[in-house]
Amino acid sequence: MKRDARDRASERPLRHEHHRRPITRRDFLAQGFLTGAALIASPSLFGLFRSGGEAWAQAASCGLSAGAGRIPFVCFDLAGGANVAGSNVLVGGPGGQLDLLSDEGYIAQGLPATMTPRLPGQVNTELGLAFHTDSAFLRGILSKTSPTTRANVNGAVLCAQSENDTDNNPHNPMYGINKAGANGSLVTLIGTEPSESGGNSVAPMSMIDPTARPVKIEQPSDATGLVDTGKLVQLLDQDDAAAVMRAMEQITELKLAKMSEQAIVEELIRCGFLESSQLVATFGNPALLNPLGDPDIAGGPAAIFTDAELQQSEFEKTAAVMKLVVNGFAGAGTIELGGYDYHDSTRATGEVRDFEAGQAMGAVLEYAARRGQQLVLYVFSDGSVVCDGRLDNSADGRGKGVWRSDNQSTASVFLLVYDPAGRPPLASPATQQIGWFRPSGSVETAATRVSNNVERLAEAIVLNYLALHNEVSRLAEVLPNHGLGASAAEIDRLVAFQPIRNG
Repeated sequence: MKRDARDRASERPLRHEHHRRPITRRDFLAQGFLTGAALIASPSLFGLFRSGGEAWAQAASCGLSAGAGRIPFVCFDLAGGANVAGSNVLVGGPGGQLDLLSDEGYIAQGLPATMTPRLPGQVNTELGLAFHTDSAFLRGILSKTSPTTRANVNGAVLCAQSENDTDNNPHNPMYGINKAGANGSLVTLIGTEPSESGGNSVAPMSMIDPTARPVKIEQPSDATGLVDTGKLVQLLDQDDAAAVMRAMEQITELKLAKMSEQAIVEELIRCGFLESSQLVATFGNPALLNPLGDPDIAGGPAAIFTDAELQQSEFEKTAAVMKLVVNGFAGAGTIELGGYDYHDSTRATGEVRDFEAGQAMGAVLEYAARRGQQLVLYVFSDGSVVCDGRLDNSADGRGKGVWRSDNQSTASVFLLVYDPAGRPPLASPATQQIGWFRPSGSVETAATRVSNNVERLAEAIVLNYLALHNEVSRLAEVLPNHGLGASAAEIDRLVAFQPIRNG
């Protein structure tokens, strides 16, 4: 697909006089130089022959499952060090988001004295979580969501710093989310980058499971390429093809009855044919996986994305990932957006890119709403930025503070949770913000166990995923070596939400 829109100013790569020249794929990604080539990958029956108890478990539960009955999970990895705290999601002192910081603290977070949350009209709580009214993330989300969708969303901000401009932050919790039960009917995990995490930031080493490595999904052809039913469906219609596959399965069972292989081998081979026949019956037409054929996403009068937007890689990859994850074809997905190392002595660049990220976030929330599906959306970045008080009064700068340099001490991450049954309840009013900021506008690194430890931060996201399923008691099983504390009180301090699903 041609992407003429890449010439737009908002998508041009960032160049910094005071940064070393990019030398790795992740360096290029953070500055917007790379988007990555598509890689079509499909599940293999050889994956059935994994060793030990895992193979037995596979045999005991053969056949396709629709999302494993867990809440779909999508994370946005904003590569380069995006602003989250203050100018987007409000952060405050020990009393919560509206426990106000000093004016100097808000200036560091890019808000001039005329736009601090102490003034009327500067706080928006439509998503439960408090955003600055002029947050670019929020404006993007509002542009893609209905009021009904927003009324069924709640969120939490976790005040925690991470290193600037590096892929070594173990931010990505995908493997832990899988260990907590997330799985898909076609593939376990997906991501928009061909990396071990599926995104820019790495996954914690303690969580990585090589058998669940994310499949790269960056555009619609990657999604439809997950299914290859051969020429059978081309020669027969889908129902007849499925009948042929079922007959093959039965013939194979008759042959196995005369063989002396161990029961596990017999069952794994049977599962291979069962899954293949189900694959044909369910996905004989791979167009089922194509976001461009979904009128809620593209082409229809009420489509979430316009045709022009789907010419942009950011929205194309978002459409592909949300189609697979929200419908349960994948258990969880990472959407990496590049070019968030935007401290280029303007505010305009960051505002435009944050708005686009917000549009992508809003699109995922709105699609979940249209599918009547619960959703967890997680947003993180490697480090953050700081303002020195100078303002950008251009149209895109909006009179806000110029981003001058990287600064890990102003970083944060946040969760948004959607439930069609109603706004997800917080564990307590205090858990809308976990941790806090100093009056000067920097993270209080001693506030919680995750405030200055990115691996524990990823563990806390897995903890919150378990909590939404009423499974906090499984934390030690899912993450045996976690560092979130030994007591129930320590764990509870890091849980933002009450359960919205039981197991």
